[in-house]
Amino acid sequence: MNANLYAHIQAATPSNLDTPVLITEAGRAYTWRELHEETARCASLLTSLGLVPGDRVAAQVDKTPQALFLYLACLRAGFAFLPLNTAYQRGELTYFLGDAQPRVVVSRPQTEADIRDLAGAATILYTLDDSGCGTLVDAAGLQPATFETVVSEPDDLATIIYTSGTTGRSKGAMVTHDNLVSNGRVLVNSWEFTERDVLLHALPIFHVHGLFVANHCVLLSGARMIWHRKFDAPAVCQDLPGATVLMGVPTFYSRLLAEQEFDGATYRSIRLFVSGSAPLLAETFRQFEARTGQRILERYGMSEAGMITSNPLRGERKAGTVGPPLPGVSVRAADDQDRPLAIGQTGAIQIKGPNVFKGYWNLPEKTREDFTSDGWFRTGDIGVFDGEGYLSIVGRAKDLIITGGYNVYPKEIEFVLDALPGVSESAVIGLPHPDFGEAVTAVVVPRQGVQLDESAIIAKLKRELANYKVPKRVIVLADLPRNAMGKVQKNVLRQTYAADDLN
Repeated sequence: MNANLYAHIQAATPSNLDTPVLITEAGRAYTWRELHEETARCASLLTSLGLVPGDRVAAQVDKTPQALFLYLACLRAGFAFLPLNTAYQRGELTYFLGDAQPRVVVSRPQTEADIRDLAGAATILYTLDDSGCGTLVDAAGLQPATFETVVSEPDDLATIIYTSGTTGRSKGAMVTHDNLVSNGRVLVNSWEFTERDVLLHALPIFHVHGLFVANHCVLLSGARMIWHRKFDAPAVCQDLPGATVLMGVPTFYSRLLAEQEFDGATYRSIRLFVSGSAPLLAETFRQFEARTGQRILERYGMSEAGMITSNPLRGERKAGTVGPPLPGVSVRAADDQDRPLAIGQTGAIQIKGPNVFKGYWNLPEKTREDFTSDGWFRTGDIGVFDGEGYLSIVGRAKDLIITGGYNVYPKEIEFVLDALPGVSESAVIGLPHPDFGEAVTAVVVPRQGVQLDESAIIAKLKRELANYKVPKRVIVLADLPRNAMGKVQKNVLRQTYAADDLN
């Protein structure tokens, strides 16, 4: 069969093409027929521009059905889709666009001028606004509503997902059609998605959870989804009675628990609550079960591999664990010499399987470095298996901070802080936060004779970084704690300020 993910979506399409596949908050229902026609028009447009399979198409746009159609059109035509977080600022976009060299960029109208300046004259620009209108839709509307899906090989590039690096340089994970198809089918089977399911989709669509996991479970099973532009607890409570599945980050569940309207009538129809993108607190797990009678299904994934492990749909879901490996995926805890460790021993999490990406864009040396000699990918996470094969993530080898479901690497923020006038050095850490899981926190040392102002530093960072990367607090110290080797002891900082109120 054609390895192109879109060909698999076509094969899963219900026989009645007028069946809804996506329903907006306003009640606008898009059918499977419209999905195929709109993706055909967009694929035809991109192809008419002279793009060839493998060319990149970047998008920094708001969440709309048309944004989803753009992603699917790229798959259908064999182009590599490059989703960009809408919070990214000029400095970040300069790197992404320069590294990926997209032939086409789709932006929001209000950022079109900046994007044009950054992308260069050779790049073709279109706009797409938060109502699903723009020059992209206008141009695609002139194209035919049929398009023959490109035949793709399993290893053909489907998308590039940029994930931050500890050196401050982001890495583009090259994800193939087979990566997406294999992982999507495994999730459909493991979580038992069928045409009868309705997913309440309130996740962003610029990263793996919302763009791949949620959408692919629906599109590869013939199901449908209720489409929310963002997570709003009262709005979600209002639409939950019409859904059967909710996928979210831990923040979703803590905020639902704070809603009086989140009662039995609200969640009675839900057969599955899924949480990921950040650790789910055991307390939230227990509170949610006490409130609803249901155990949240927690799973583990990453940009480079989609979903890796999952607590079982039918079986025990253990608080504090991310479950056993998914079918077809191999996971091991290894020592510093890449030797597998025994059950109960903590080590570096390494993975292998058809879901694992093909490497980092333009970084062959980094790709080789992150794979072992026997072909296992080093995730950078630290974990341990229990006697029943459930994996627990106990740490992150590279000080990754996960805040509100988003990955933040301290080094990227430290580079910006250290460049500020009056800052001698800095250390960025994650501290416990009741809503976001972890709060980005900066510790800075001033240059001699300089007075640093917390609010001024935060204001400057907001102009340089996406909002979720901006520290919620800046702590000024005379010196950073160091060990005998001179290495900054971030564990000491985390312990010192762990009890601080960061609300």
